[in-house]
Amino acid sequence: MTRLLNTLLIAALTVGAFTFVAPASACKTCDAHAGDKSKAPSMDIVDTAAKAGKFNTLVAAVKAAGLVDTLKSDGPLTVFAPTDEAFAKLPEGTVESLLKPENKDKLVAILTYHVVPGEMTAKKVLSQSTLKTVQGQALKVALHDGKPHVDEAHIVAADIMTTNGVIHVIDTVVIPEG
Repeated sequence: MTRLLNTLLIAALTVGAFTFVAPASACKTCDAHAGDKSKAPSMDIVDTAAKAGKFNTLVAAVKAAGLVDTLKSDGPLTVFAPTDEAFAKLPEGTVESLLKPENKDKLVAILTYHVVPGEMTAKKVLSQSTLKTVQGQALKVALHDGKPHVDEAHIVAADIMTTNGVIHVIDTVVIPEG
């Protein structure tokens, strides 16, 4: 019976265009997590992104911007993480240019525009019309054709829980004004 309920819970949480992943701490009685701390998040935002294998450009940019310690801090932080494919959609030469030391300030501004203070699960994100970023400007939250977006980036996966916050995967690099 518990397995059936777990299956139904997972099916119910898979909604529309992205999947909600509940943290193990929210799951007090299910067989998958009961007494098993190995299911709880064990890595911070940076290590989770690095291990995923689809955020190599983001991780390289975070290193070049000197933001590793910030994203490894206690947080909590919410990161809207563009995939490697999202970075590949930028005009040719953009990433290479941003990674140069002389463009560090611009890179920091772009990366911190992807970070919101606090732990904002998908439910919290979608309950807002804007989210103030660490960079200072606000991301616009909206549904386009029933799909969740921040600015023009589609949230393709949500609620990837880490030890210091949450990651939402996006398909486009969002750029602050100015």
